[in-house]
Amino acid sequence: MWTVFWFHPATMSTLLLLLLLSNLCRLGQSMSREEKLKLRNQVVEMFDHAYSNYMDHAYPADELMPLTCRGRVRGLEPSRGDVDDALGKFSLTLIDTLDTLVLLNKTTEFEEAVRRVLTDVRLDNDIVVSVFETNIRVLGGLLGGHSMAVMLKDTGYHMQWYQDELLHMAKDVGLRLLPAFNTSSGLPYPRVNLKHGIRGPESRTGTETDTCTACAGTIILEFAALSRFTGDPVFEVHARRALDFLWEKRQRNSNLVGTTINIHSGEWVRRGERGNQSRAITDSGVGAGIDSYYEYLLKAYILLGDDLFLQRFNIHYASIMKYISQPPLLLDVHIHKPLLPARTWMDSLLAFFPGLQVLKGDIRPAIETHEMLYQVTKKHNFLPEAFTTDFRVHWAQHPLRPEFAESTYFLYKATKDPYYLEVGRTVLDNLNRFARVPCGFAAMKDVRTGSHEDRMDSFFLAEMFKYLFLLFAEEEDLTFNVEDYIFTTEAHLLPLSLSTAPHAPSPPANTTSEEELDDSNFDWTCPNTRLLFPDPAFPRNLRDPIRSAVDKSCPRPAIHREPGMGRPPLRAQDFMANNPDHLELLRRMGVSLIHLKDGRVQLVQHATQAVSAVAAEDGMRFMQEMMELSSQQQKEQLPPRAVQIVSHPFFGRVVLTSGPAQFGTDLSKSITGVRGFVTVAEPYSGCAELSNAAFVQGRIALLQRGQCMFAEKARHIMKAGAIGGIVIDDNEGSSSDTAPLFQMAGDGRNTDDVTLPLLFLFYKEGNILLEALKEYREVEVLLSDKARDRASIFKGKPLPGILLESRMDVQEEKEDCSTDQTSPVPAATLDQSHVRTMEQDESAPHNEEVTPEEDVGPAIKRNPEPEEEPEVDKDSSRKSVEAMMADWREDLEAFQQMEDEL
Repeated sequence: MWTVFWFHPATMSTLLLLLLLSNLCRLGQSMSREEKLKLRNQVVEMFDHAYSNYMDHAYPADELMPLTCRGRVRGLEPSRGDVDDALGKFSLTLIDTLDTLVLLNKTTEFEEAVRRVLTDVRLDNDIVVSVFETNIRVLGGLLGGHSMAVMLKDTGYHMQWYQDELLHMAKDVGLRLLPAFNTSSGLPYPRVNLKHGIRGPESRTGTETDTCTACAGTIILEFAALSRFTGDPVFEVHARRALDFLWEKRQRNSNLVGTTINIHSGEWVRRGERGNQSRAITDSGVGAGIDSYYEYLLKAYILLGDDLFLQRFNIHYASIMKYISQPPLLLDVHIHKPLLPARTWMDSLLAFFPGLQVLKGDIRPAIETHEMLYQVTKKHNFLPEAFTTDFRVHWAQHPLRPEFAESTYFLYKATKDPYYLEVGRTVLDNLNRFARVPCGFAAMKDVRTGSHEDRMDSFFLAEMFKYLFLLFAEEEDLTFNVEDYIFTTEAHLLPLSLSTAPHAPSPPANTTSEEELDDSNFDWTCPNTRLLFPDPAFPRNLRDPIRSAVDKSCPRPAIHREPGMGRPPLRAQDFMANNPDHLELLRRMGVSLIHLKDGRVQLVQHATQAVSAVAAEDGMRFMQEMMELSSQQQKEQLPPRAVQIVSHPFFGRVVLTSGPAQFGTDLSKSITGVRGFVTVAEPYSGCAELSNAAFVQGRIALLQRGQCMFAEKARHIMKAGAIGGIVIDDNEGSSSDTAPLFQMAGDGRNTDDVTLPLLFLFYKEGNILLEALKEYREVEVLLSDKARDRASIFKGKPLPGILLESRMDVQEEKEDCSTDQTSPVPAATLDQSHVRTMEQDESAPHNEEVTPEEDVGPAIKRNPEPEEEPEVDKDSSRKSVEAMMADWREDLEAFQQMEDEL
């Protein structure tokens, strides 16, 4: 058993909590060929059950309704909203299933199905369909069927009559989709009328303004294949243009893309719970709305051989692993503040991502995320459409999605670990036990109750049975080499030989100099299992800590008290992260501290690593107390504060967003704030009596985060005579641009004796202040609840001469005095979106509350003495200031827009 508790270094505010139970028993030995054959044949039987019921009870309708044993015809059944946009009265399931028939060695049925498609299917229906779904299912299905027909014809035994008829139909579909791309951006409209296109009243579409990123970015494989099969470059050109536009509109600081984009302006759009929209604060993840955009960048490189696609994918992937991946979880973040989680649940579509990581060659996180998904599957029998970070159901539906089976197949192919064969067996068993009905397989309406929904989507036949068959099949079971093809997002097979097919030169992409191809972006392109897994047990060792259920057959260890363990267990309210005795007690209880790459710290309990069963129970109690302590001490969030540099040459123009303390002077009740010159405390940590108290007296002390409680720092500088304090983060690279601000809490004791204000700056903002101090020796700041305009700052004093040197500056002063707003920089830095969570130091749970806390980060080795500083001339100082001002203004537009929308 193990428990995971997330918190920020020196804060312990809860970001994420996972309660996982580790399976203590190992699975059996490798699966025999006979057992694999049995499971392979079971896959074929299940496919036959689904396919035959579609053909018997639904064809030529688009889909089967397995509970009522009839076909779903759009317009004859109650509307299901956007889901019905996949239906176009073109026998969707049959087209989507064509290449599955060949893969499962059903060549006779394939030939019959092709004849039916050519005879019965019409593509000129007056109906509005999804461009995305029609592309991946119908166009992809026809291209996959064409690829299989050509392959079979070349063998000389089947399809000898075939004359590219499916390809001609595919081109017809492509031409009917092309009008959707008639936008200034090149992004397609989300819907198109198969008969009337986009324009005109007959089309009943063309008024939409937004589309999902995946909808616009999941075109290139099918359209490029169509161009190269037919020799007509128009399709590939349009698909590339859409991808180029999405790339140009990525968020440049995070290199992430949003979920929804305006097809005309290119603005990112966020849809709320009730369908309302807001701009500039959209979410980013790897699940619904974005998923296959990333997939198609990598697969476009594999299919087409264009290095540009690989570079773009690798740039995106690095950001995904930096911001979204929190192994084993994949959590959406805010696109402009990627260290700020956007939600506490995940959707099931992200289950494709471990498979994509295998193609990338990054197999370790693939194993970890897949294992998490498997444990959720075992807990609920299927992946719920969405589930929380503690694996509870968020949305209970399960429409028989194949993404988890897809990742299982790719992981088995990469590792040959028989564990994944057992995972596949579980998928088969659950489908037969819970989803199988007399007329096919029915989607789950609620995984908690086992209730069904009267739907069997075409992707179930197109994808699920392909991946499960390949998982259990031996090489000799396949009639062709799957390695010669790539799977589209709908699992349709496109031949890799298209990379050498004649095609028109690609138009040059709009790349800037910093986007030149870089060899470093091509690392880890293909999996190398020999290198990654020198120890056959390595994949199992990654999975074991993530398992969330203890097998009932596993024996419970005998409970006995270890000698020397008679002392009372450690209580959460007494814990101090810098106390060696406490850390040793945690170790004995199986609890460890892990420092994460983004600056957070993780508390993890592995019950199996405790010195005894009693110690393990104490550890579990300790973790529970930590959670309760966090919940009990929740307080209302405080707004951010401002550190405004008022001395030369800034004169109030520069405002640094800061986090408040929950003790000391409340700046929101101060009309004037606290104004003074800053000086660096010695020691810089502020965790001992100051040796430079004479210099600190009457000034605002600069302190570094770490080594002791925030309240202790405040008491030491107050004893030295300081009028205020600023704590600077020691986590290099942290910034209020990308991280939620946090408020500092006390030490669990009465802090009424602290009567000065204490503010917190992240590393980036703190470094600005330190650099200003380094260059100008004397830097005066104003600590306040919000930025003040310069007229009020210098009220009663003559304005500095530099402010009167030009008419531009005079005009700025008039503008500042005429409104209540501050300069543009304060407006951006004081954006309320920066305070979504509160922070504390390391001994408190990482939740939106404060508890007794401790600052345990290492000190920065810095000598603040003036005599040690290098000499700088005024010109270089002015240039440095101008550079800083330019850097702050670079982010202004995004944050100003965010503030306007809030």
